[in-house]
Amino acid sequence: MGLKSKSVSNGSNELNFIGTGTSLEGTIETNGSLRIDGRVKGTVKSSDTVTIGSGGEVNGEIFARNAIVGGKIEGNIIVEEKLVLESTSVLTGNLRAGKLIIDEGAVFNGKSEMGGSAAASSGKFKFGKQSSSADDSETKE
Repeated sequence: MGLKSKSVSNGSNELNFIGTGTSLEGTIETNGSLRIDGRVKGTVKSSDTVTIGSGGEVNGEIFARNAIVGGKIEGNIIVEEKLVLESTSVLTGNLRAGKLIIDEGAVFNGKSEMGGSAAASSGKFKFGKQSSSADDSETKE
């Protein structure tokens, strides 16, 4: 379901919802913003903001310009600009973000990389590919 919201710099003005009680499996790609209050298993890619509500769950990788997490993530999250882990969030996995805000009460178990060089080195949605190629090089003889 897409609703119109204010226009963003990339020309998209879509706001997409995955509501409570909804479960999806696979890859989700959008140029607009995405709010997840249900469950997603797979990869989420947004050229804008991904918001995970307090009841939302993602099992997989998330790539976004900005992200606000109030729910549960099991997997890596790569954010070009700002990542906010709200007090109700649980992140089990690694993160890379330009800026990171962790509210009191948030749970984060993993490794973090942040700052201008982290965001710039990740490029747009390339962190996952770089990570897997690094893993591949370790296993080659």
